[in-house]
Amino acid sequence: MFGGFDTERMPVSEVTINVCRGGNGPPLLLLHGYPQTHVIWHQVAPALAERFTVVCPDLRGYGESDKPPGGDGHRAYSKRVMARDQLEVMRTLGFERFAVAGHDRGARVALRLALDHPDVVSHLAVLDIVPTKTIYETIDQDHATSVWRYFFLIQPQDLPERLIGGDPHGYLRWTLNEWCGTPAALTERAIAEYQRCFDRATIHATCEDYRAGATTDLDHDRADADQPVGCPTLALWSEEGIGSSYDVEGIWRQRAPRFTGRALDCGHFLAEERPQETAAALLAFLSGEKGR
Repeated sequence: MFGGFDTERMPVSEVTINVCRGGNGPPLLLLHGYPQTHVIWHQVAPALAERFTVVCPDLRGYGESDKPPGGDGHRAYSKRVMARDQLEVMRTLGFERFAVAGHDRGARVALRLALDHPDVVSHLAVLDIVPTKTIYETIDQDHATSVWRYFFLIQPQDLPERLIGGDPHGYLRWTLNEWCGTPAALTERAIAEYQRCFDRATIHATCEDYRAGATTDLDHDRADADQPVGCPTLALWSEEGIGSSYDVEGIWRQRAPRFTGRALDCGHFLAEERPQETAAALLAFLSGEKGR
């Protein structure tokens, strides 16, 4: 699905990360979200690779990357730790400064990377999220109904694991259908890959990802709530999804002084529902300094 890209498993400090990369030019890190893999970028990465060296890893806990135990406080799946994985991947590849774009959970990792390592991230793009702190501190019945996984997946082990594991492919397809606003936008080949990787270990690891989000990540977000994002920041969001529930532009303008962004007419999966628009928006955003 990534013609001309190479794939390798790359050891970092604690885990081994599966990495798909290709192209030439300044480095660009692309991070996927739940419940998917790096395959979300299969229609976007080739266009970006014409101008950038594109690195598409599987986050720890997802795809072909390692899935370690969560540990105390689910810290192994904190966005700080997951961001450190990606920093080490990029340094191993020889990139000390780079742009990063993330979707969903990957956008939370990308945000943490920009906050913890502002000297490393030249540009930040976040696709279809608002900060975790915002979600938990503005919850009401309407929001809770739309983001119910933030309360289901964080339940104690192994309640959500058992329930999802009863019909993992059914749950996965239901989730993809619930979030997708463009019928048939997700290709059957991509869905088959998501299904292949959505095994027992991934189900548990992704629950740990959400558990970390409600605990350790939330502590980190509160601790640096007043820290602005220093680099140029692009936000893209779904008009039919998160854009109908939050003032996405207002939230990101407050957090990122060098903000630009807009809504796309689609559901949650921007890179698969609107791949050409997503690629064009990223290319336009990255047309200035592109890292070194």
